[in-house]
Amino acid sequence: MPWGKGSASILQCIGKTPMVALRRLAPRNGAQVLLKLESQNPTGSIKDRLALAMIAAAEADGRLGPGGSVVEYTAGSTGVSLALVCAMHGYPLDIVSSDAFAREKLDHMRILGARVLLIRSEGGRMTEKLTRDMVEAAREIATSDGSYWTDQLNNTDQLVAYRAMAGEILADTASRIDGFVQSVGTAASLRGIAEVLRARSPTIRILAVEPSESAVLSGGQTGSHKIDGVGAGFVVPLWYSGIADDIETVSTGEATTMTLRLASEEGLFAGTSTGSNVVAALRLAERLGAGATVVTVMCDTGMKYLKNLSSRFDC
Repeated sequence: MPWGKGSASILQCIGKTPMVALRRLAPRNGAQVLLKLESQNPTGSIKDRLALAMIAAAEADGRLGPGGSVVEYTAGSTGVSLALVCAMHGYPLDIVSSDAFAREKLDHMRILGARVLLIRSEGGRMTEKLTRDMVEAAREIATSDGSYWTDQLNNTDQLVAYRAMAGEILADTASRIDGFVQSVGTAASLRGIAEVLRARSPTIRILAVEPSESAVLSGGQTGSHKIDGVGAGFVVPLWYSGIADDIETVSTGEATTMTLRLASEEGLFAGTSTGSNVVAALRLAERLGAGATVVTVMCDTGMKYLKNLSSRFDC
């Protein structure tokens, strides 16, 4: 749609993000590693896709109508994305989040008009208890205010957005893709994308990523970590064992180190979930070898985590 006619909306800028290849970090004799740059969405996050899909589906079937309001719990990026979509549609939005997550994202939600309720964390770390406390607070708001609860942990409306993203990945690679890697938060992005990719190429290797400190999908114990947006601390409802061929665990330290390397060596400034994606993608690239192609996701921009990441350089 031509911008000059003044009829385009910021929401029409969601999706169709570019893809780039790692140059300096890619293994010498391993597969090519490509990153889908979801940082190019309007709020700088992959979550713009799910926010638009969830609100559109609720409007279409009458769960959300004129005069309605919305509530959600979030580590941050989903809240920012919902704040954008709700601002454009005129819906008041209540967000339940926590001091465990990046201040930049909390501020961004407020600037876009959301009301934010913060739940105290244990030492600024993500835990199962924190996730469940946020869920319960969102439930209480929805019950008392009659708001539409998007409930991202259970909401399958978002899968349509990720199936469309899979179509973009296939177009970007001319369907020549041997592996796909994505970290697990709600599991919706991995599930929606993997189902489409596997239908096109049954031999593709799908790799799920979770924090090694809380490796519940791998059968480990719940624990605390500091990788925003992933690792809920329990097996999330949208997960099922057949989504992935393998599960790779990545520590907070490994994810943070890779995030900084991505910036300094590839010029890609992302968050720690992206760092964990790249750590796992490089491992898969080593296993698949030269001639193969691995795709993973730059989930969001590092500007959402600027204070936390820059603290590594404080004197």
